[in-house]
Amino acid sequence: MKINFVEFGQTPIDDDEKQALIPNLNTLEELNIWEHENIIEARKWALNSRVLGRYDIFDVNFLLKLHEKMLDKTWKWAGQLRTSGKNIGCDPYQIRTEVKTLCDDAKYWIEHQTYFVEQLALVFHHRLVKIHLFPNGNGRHARLVSDCIIKKLAPTKKINWQGNNFRSADELRKNYILALRKADNGSYQALFDLFV
Repeated sequence: MKINFVEFGQTPIDDDEKQALIPNLNTLEELNIWEHENIIEARKWALNSRVLGRYDIFDVNFLLKLHEKMLDKTWKWAGQLRTSGKNIGCDPYQIRTEVKTLCDDAKYWIEHQTYFVEQLALVFHHRLVKIHLFPNGNGRHARLVSDCIIKKLAPTKKINWQGNNFRSADELRKNYILALRKADNGSYQALFDLFV
């Protein structure tokens, strides 16, 4: 398999992680289509009111289950925390602690009405991406978690993941990554402006 797994803004997948690809695919385009179909099924599952009523979305077990549902037909490591270092994220041994802290923070934000629901979902999204729980799929996972947060807490609200006023997906992606970098420095306004 000779797929180049890296596009602009993606985290490189190491050789061991590449060997865990389940289907026999030959191109990045084939991989993207396969993952997309897998994620559509997970989205239907995750945004079901019965599922959201059954799970605490601010719990590591839900976060792992969601990632597994998103990529279980694509990667053998779907739903498993990464064990290798990446160009982003905390050290692998810190992931569980960081996720627990984030989930506790989210519960505090809800209790004290720190953010509007869409803002809370975007801050949670940013922090998940920054922790980088998995070898791959972190941004897509974090976006779906954000959608779950909104569906559970304020079903009439939504995040516009297509962004506001962009000519192309590339332009949106570049602005999204810049907004995440600003959020890394504590400024969430660019992320809010982009999607709310």
